[in-house]
Amino acid sequence: MMMIIFFMFMIGNLIFVFKHKHLLIMLLSLEFIVLSIYMMMMMYLSFIEFDMYMLMVFLVFSVCEGALGISILVSMIRTHGNDYFQSFSLL
Repeated sequence: MMMIIFFMFMIGNLIFVFKHKHLLIMLLSLEFIVLSIYMMMMMYLSFIEFDMYMLMVFLVFSVCEGALGISILVSMIRTHGNDYFQSFSLL
């Protein structure tokens, strides 16, 4: 099971690195990475029979990260018309 979670983490990182044209695909790959880290933490904490309070804190931060990413995506689409990174300049 740990190999599957590690494989999920690596696939999420590869998608994040190679599909950097669209902001939406990058956000989805980040959420996939967060999901694999959550599963890994859940397995590890249940293995050592530890409390699951850290998982709740992790979920709160991951939801905040997702909401921030969606708000950035919406503001970018409103100002530039699409979610391509090449269509705007950082200057």
